[in-house]
Amino acid sequence: MTARYKVVATDLDGTLLRGDLSVSPRTRAALDRAAAAGARHLVVTGRPAAGCRDLLAPLGYGGIAVCGQGAQLYDVGADRLLSSATLDRDVVRTLVARIAEAAGPLALGVVTAGLSGEFLVTPGFGERVRHGWRLVEDAEGLWTRPVEKVLIRSRALDDDGLAALAHSVCAGRIGVTHSGEGMVELLPDGVDKASGLAEAARRLGFGAADTVAFGDMPNDIPMLAWAGHGVAMGNAHPELKRRADEIAPGNEEDGVAAVLERLFPSNGSPAGATC
Repeated sequence: MTARYKVVATDLDGTLLRGDLSVSPRTRAALDRAAAAGARHLVVTGRPAAGCRDLLAPLGYGGIAVCGQGAQLYDVGADRLLSSATLDRDVVRTLVARIAEAAGPLALGVVTAGLSGEFLVTPGFGERVRHGWRLVEDAEGLWTRPVEKVLIRSRALDDDGLAALAHSVCAGRIGVTHSGEGMVELLPDGVDKASGLAEAARRLGFGAADTVAFGDMPNDIPMLAWAGHGVAMGNAHPELKRRADEIAPGNEEDGVAAVLERLFPSNGSPAGATC
């Protein structure tokens, strides 16, 4: 008997990880059970590769991860980028200015390119500068190095409203997604979690029908649409829930584990198995 799904693709924040950024023992056991049935765990995250090291190491994760909303394929075991995409800085600066014309002043952040990438933010991007962020007093300092994504925040618009405005301004030029509270992101055109997952599939030899995918935010919509079975977490954004094939319990209730326990039962005969 072989499992119906060969790949378990999971987002990290709000999905695989609990609020304290840990993976529960139950979820670890469920991933082990899927692996024993021959399924590969593939992380697909908005976090850049540089921000994944400390999260993936405790999992013993050593394969390819899709990072940066699909902009990076990262070989975790070798600690090297297999591929990456960057924004045209002149284009994105022009578009950010147009968004600001409609939305009012924006607080900005950028993720610079490569494994040594940094998260640079302007004053007002957050109430406080979090660990791993670097404050840049002059916005011109955001653009001195290649960037993989730009993050925008508005005091006048909520995240959904800002994302809708950015989509209307940027359509056909660069990508727009919404990955978390205060995280409306501008990406290279054509880059999303589905494009990154599809490239990983090409390299690793699996297909969409082989994949069950889990996520919690609108940036996960392309991935869930690409996968053979798309699962939204109970804590997910309403739009993702509308698009998903299934809604699992929330990340704090081990929703990934709950679904995997059904798909890969402990008796070794996964639901929907084929001979």
